[in-house]
Amino acid sequence: MDGLGAARLSVLSHLYRLGTLTPTQVARHERVKLQTLTRLLAELEADGLLLRRPDAADARSTLLSLTPAGAQILSDEVRRREASLTAALEVALKPKERALLLDACALIDRVTVASGIPNVAASVGSAVRSPPG
Repeated sequence: MDGLGAARLSVLSHLYRLGTLTPTQVARHERVKLQTLTRLLAELEADGLLLRRPDAADARSTLLSLTPAGAQILSDEVRRREASLTAALEVALKPKERALLLDACALIDRVTVASGIPNVAASVGSAVRSPPG
């Protein structure tokens, strides 16, 4: 697979960060209707990236969790995207500009923590740093 699409990446990321969820909870986090996700969840399950099992507390519901293969492909995709961003930043920005961008990422981190929004700036911050050497 040549990278994950945005929707697949988002669903896998939610399961990674939040753990086991119902399909309805995933839809809520994705801000879409459950019907919109049905096919995507089936594809992720068929690809072995997520596991669907009955909810012991509610026989009408199922629980979704990330499989080890799903966690690995997600991790690989994040590393690939960070490397791509790092390379682009090194070409486009001077070291002082990268340092300024890193400072801005720290400010964004503070705002996201204060507002309760999951920290989305952390991976940007790691990509902004110049690689050692």
